[in-house]
Amino acid sequence: MFSTGLWTDWHYWLQLLIVPFFIQAAAFIIGKLLNKFINKKIHNHIEKNSLSYVFANAVQGLPVAWCSGIGLYWTIDSLKLTNSTITTLLSSILYAVIVFSLTRVIARTISGMLELRIKRGEENTQATSLLTNIISFIIYSTGFIIILQYLGISVTPLLTALGVGGMAVALGLQDTLTNIFSGLYIVLSKQLQIYDFVKLSNGDVGQVVDITWRFTKIQAPANNIIIVPNKDIASGTITNYNMPKQEISIYVTVGVSYDSDLDKVESVTIDVARQVLQQVEHKIDFEPIVRFFEFADSSINFRIIMKSNTFLNQYVIKHEFIKALTKRYRQENIDIPFPIRTIISNNK
Repeated sequence: MFSTGLWTDWHYWLQLLIVPFFIQAAAFIIGKLLNKFINKKIHNHIEKNSLSYVFANAVQGLPVAWCSGIGLYWTIDSLKLTNSTITTLLSSILYAVIVFSLTRVIARTISGMLELRIKRGEENTQATSLLTNIISFIIYSTGFIIILQYLGISVTPLLTALGVGGMAVALGLQDTLTNIFSGLYIVLSKQLQIYDFVKLSNGDVGQVVDITWRFTKIQAPANNIIIVPNKDIASGTITNYNMPKQEISIYVTVGVSYDSDLDKVESVTIDVARQVLQQVEHKIDFEPIVRFFEFADSSINFRIIMKSNTFLNQYVIKHEFIKALTKRYRQENIDIPFPIRTIISNNK
């Protein structure tokens, strides 16, 4: 009698604990293998910047959750519990896992498709984290509401409470909300885009690397990150060097002596400018221009005008041009005079 009862208890605990454990372990291992297979397909067999790549990347990491959910379903079925509370709890967990995983796939897919469309439409732009965060927030909120409704929790009082409380929160977070809406305005109006080179009203210059919900990140030429609130970007005066074209003019002022042959000076200077542009940018999209503009005290001054398709190249072009021009002028006996002041003294 004792042995029969012991066997019955042992069999009960075996069914209650050990069998579900092995089911969940097997589901976890299968999920890991599927995830490894997807990763291999993504890196080796699927072309990047394609819809297949976007979907595969969205599903990446989720087979573990899906297999665990299937394992949980088998666990519920294998236990055959008479306790409705435990069965309901496990069923709710399974439903939440399914909804959350599908919500995650949808959020990743839409964000990936948005970024893919932007890349195809304009080569040098990317989706900002502000847009992707807003899309993810809306989709995840929808999934959360669906789970609450399944659990029998009415969302109407919750939404009403959030609406009333939101007014109080909005008053305390005016600056934050201003930055959020300013960021949306910047993104939708396309005033700034990722990789644009800009100059702020305070003189700071750099490349836009991201537009978040609160601030815009700008990387300076020294690789420092400048953090600017979105409201300052929206209301300030910004020079965007990528609009309307990704092209920047480069000006270098030079002076030559009054004894110089100006036609020769012009020809030599343009030749040097062409060589430097070819050296730095490997092509010449704009013919350099020389414009004389001033009879100064010791020299005739002129300005050489060049153009570059890359903002940061202007510093390299100026550097190489000044070195090359100085060397060429010495070879051609063209004098770059320094200021001379003659002092006349009346000695009695």
